[in-house]
Amino acid sequence: MTDDRLRMTPGPTTVPAAVRERMSEPTPNPDVEPAFFDFYRDLTGKLEALYGGDDIVILGGEGILGLEAAIASLVEPGDRVLCIANGRYGEGFAEFVELYGGDAVVCDVPWRDPLDRAAVEAALADGSFDVATMVHCETPTGVLNDIEPVLDALADHDVISVVDAVSSLGGVPVPTERIDVCLGASQKCFSAPPGLTVCSVSDRAWRKIESFETDGFYTDLEPWRDVADEEWFPYTHLSSNLYGLDTAIDLLLEEGLENVFERHEAAATLCRERAAELGLSVYSDEARSSPTVTALEVSGRAATLQRTLAEEHDLVLATGLGDLEADVLRIGHMGHNARRDRVDRTMDALEAVL
Repeated sequence: MTDDRLRMTPGPTTVPAAVRERMSEPTPNPDVEPAFFDFYRDLTGKLEALYGGDDIVILGGEGILGLEAAIASLVEPGDRVLCIANGRYGEGFAEFVELYGGDAVVCDVPWRDPLDRAAVEAALADGSFDVATMVHCETPTGVLNDIEPVLDALADHDVISVVDAVSSLGGVPVPTERIDVCLGASQKCFSAPPGLTVCSVSDRAWRKIESFETDGFYTDLEPWRDVADEEWFPYTHLSSNLYGLDTAIDLLLEEGLENVFERHEAAATLCRERAAELGLSVYSDEARSSPTVTALEVSGRAATLQRTLAEEHDLVLATGLGDLEADVLRIGHMGHNARRDRVDRTMDALEAVL
């Protein structure tokens, strides 16, 4: 079965043929075949190279599982958590904190604005915090946050950092070596199918995780710390998805991360240049827009444009989320889709529809 539809959404992204072929290999039993643990150790080693260190945990579940698992594993009832936000997912961390009995203190700014280090420092000075959360790339708005100044402030107060880098990791540089728990997912810049959460965990984070009993099982990171050494998984892992992720990471590493980053920058620049020619503006300041996704303002036309592009041009784009659903059209030039020919096809179709 062939499918000529071009899916330029900000995740899930197009899965390369090599990844699909790898996933068609015979499915092993990951719980009882020793060779699978050799494979798993090799895969986590590749991911450590991508992350730049720290232990790697791969969970069987879409990226949101990682956000919840980080909170479930790090936050005891009564813990104060600083949720630093300028978008939907940054604000959403507070809901997980409250779900697990923590005290969420939200330090937020308007969605078009950058994270405010001064406000973060004021909040830190006002009381003690165990954990702080933030988002590197806010996919609904296409904003790439400069998180290093905020990480500086958290380091000064010895606060454990949790960063959602789901839609940036593997497409843009992420200061992973400075982050205690850095969350990624298979279906974004890695261009593997949805189904896996990937995160790095620092020694400091592990100490906090192991200091109390988590009220849950599937969202608990602690059992995953020694799975490779003990050759035991807490539950049957998604072996075919892991095979696909392995090939996807091979493709990234073979291309070279610097080349991958340059490819994303070039795709984003082309997308925004052509959008400007059509009289369209990016939602946030262009200098802060992510190389992985462009959010265009379309003033109430998002759903109509999305439907027409799909029906007349076999092109799938995403609208905004929440209050931005009607007014923002999002183009995902991430992972395998961060290529000039795909961006050109997308913008040609958008030009025709407009």
